[in-house]
Amino acid sequence: MGCGSCSTGGGCSPAGCKSNGSCLTNGCSKLDVYDWLAHMDMPANYKPFNIIEVKFKGSRKEFYLNVDNLYLEAGELVAVETTTGGYDIGHVSLTGELVRMQLKKRHVRTEDVAKKIYRKATVADVDKWKLAKETEFTTMHKARVLAKDLGLAMKLSDVDYQGDKTKATFYYTAEGRVDFRELIKKMAETFRIRIEMRQIGMRQEASRLGGIGSCGRELCCSTWLTDFKTVSTSAARYQNLSLNTLKLAGQCGKLKCCLNYELDTYMDALRDIPDKVDRLETGKGVARLQKTDIFKKLMWFSYPNDENWIPVEIGRVKEIQQMNRNGEKPDDLKDEAVEIEKPVVTKVLDYENVVGQDSLTRLDDKGKRKKSSRSNKNRAKAPANTGDANVPRQPQGQGARPNPRAAGPAQNITAKPEQPLNAEGKPAAGSGRNSRNNNRRRNNRNNNNRPKPTE
Repeated sequence: MGCGSCSTGGGCSPAGCKSNGSCLTNGCSKLDVYDWLAHMDMPANYKPFNIIEVKFKGSRKEFYLNVDNLYLEAGELVAVETTTGGYDIGHVSLTGELVRMQLKKRHVRTEDVAKKIYRKATVADVDKWKLAKETEFTTMHKARVLAKDLGLAMKLSDVDYQGDKTKATFYYTAEGRVDFRELIKKMAETFRIRIEMRQIGMRQEASRLGGIGSCGRELCCSTWLTDFKTVSTSAARYQNLSLNTLKLAGQCGKLKCCLNYELDTYMDALRDIPDKVDRLETGKGVARLQKTDIFKKLMWFSYPNDENWIPVEIGRVKEIQQMNRNGEKPDDLKDEAVEIEKPVVTKVLDYENVVGQDSLTRLDDKGKRKKSSRSNKNRAKAPANTGDANVPRQPQGQGARPNPRAAGPAQNITAKPEQPLNAEGKPAAGSGRNSRNNNRRRNNRNNNNRPKPTE
């Protein structure tokens, strides 16, 4: 997770960040807070708030006491106290009165903040911290091999080294409880550090790793979403979405968090929709409900054996429903139909290529042009018709024969001028192809019967 070339130390932004972790755009803005009190002048006797908010890798933020009253700005690296001894390196995310508001928002009392800020990070602290961050990737893969050898049903997703490289926190996901005592012993022998195992959920894992959602943007949990609320399938039902788990599930395998974004709007619109309106009784027959548009407040009904749907306003549906309860029926729902304006189809103007851009189908056009040019050449080689529809085109050359297929059944095939004809106008016997073949056979027999010359 995070960019290793971050100007503030790396590990502060989600995967794919290209802004070096110090901007307020893209995915880095998840842990950044805009100080809207920075331009305001404080009173002369104002005493700065002595609690500082510091952020670390992932979504972790903690509050620390500024005992020495150090002048700190957002983005500066500081060495802070830890509960297990040693120190950790993080960078300042918030100072001043906004920290007081964050404490109130998170329901944290000022008296409960006990950990302190030691100092501003020195060059030696930063070098040691960067060295620890560089070993996280190899450490995680070695730990995965150890867990696989022990046959543990768990998935190690991320590792977070402490700034002084004396402790490592392993984040893992598992369906149930895992006995990892033997794993901790082997990892302690391999890495020579203190080990802490922390189980997280699927959503927290996706938040730490990051990724691209089905919408084409970075995951909400890895960019700006910090509070994970429960998402149920009823949210999809209220929004008339198909209950397809492949489409409703995110990369974490759970239901998408964005199903809750528009749920309140749908719930407000559903308040005006009447309940149990599957059918309406009319004088023409029973009309059944086909579709409901909760935002346009229209309901479509149809009669049996009738494909036409009748749109009726929700207010009128309630009135007809009350009439059915009183034993009354309207004559026909078509009298209550609402006229729906059809969308106006505008004529698309032809695009004029004034810039000279190439078309995506230019290669297909070339193939068509080649075929058309070949057909034009073949047409040019063929002689023009003399005007007589019954006379077929004669191919060039003296020995050419007529084509009876091209002539058709209604055309008369004329014999060659050198071929003799009988009284009926047909080729005479002994002429044509058959006569020539017979002559060749007769000549061959004569040649075979001749006596061979003797030497």
